[in-house]
Amino acid sequence: MIEIKKMTLEDYEKIKDNLQKDFDDFWTPTILESELKNENSRYVVAKENNKIVGFAGIIILPDDIEITNIVTKKTERKKGIGKLLLDKIIEISKEEKKELLSLEVNEKNLIAINLYSKFGFEKVGIRKKYYNGIEDAIIMTKKI
Repeated sequence: MIEIKKMTLEDYEKIKDNLQKDFDDFWTPTILESELKNENSRYVVAKENNKIVGFAGIIILPDDIEITNIVTKKTERKKGIGKLLLDKIIEISKEEKKELLSLEVNEKNLIAINLYSKFGFEKVGIRKKYYNGIEDAIIMTKKI
C-alpha cells in the first residue's frame, strides 16, 4: 500500500545520494534540499513499505501555485504513484486558497501531459528550449 505524507528532511537524507540515478536528473540534491527548507514550498512523499517511491512539490506564489515537480522512482513507474501524488498536491493547493495551479512539462513527456489533462489541466503556452536548452516546455494550468 502506498502512503502519501509530508516530505521531511529525513526523507531527503534517504534519497539524496541516489536522487539523480533513481528518480531523474533535472534537480541536484542541493536544489531539492533548499526547496524543502523554503517556507513557501510544500512537498509530499510516496512511500511503499516505508521505502520512498516518489515525491512531489509546489511553491506558493503571490497569485497562484506552481507544481515544481512530480517524480516517481524509475523502477516504480506505471503503478499510479504519479496520480496519487498529483491528487495530494491538488488537495494541498485547495487548502492554500489560490485560484490557479500551474506547471511546465516537457513536450515529449506524453504520459505526464495525459495525466495532467485527465486532471483538468489545460495547455496555455510554450517555453521554448526550457529543458537543457533543447526541448520545449508546455505550460499547463488548472483552476482550483
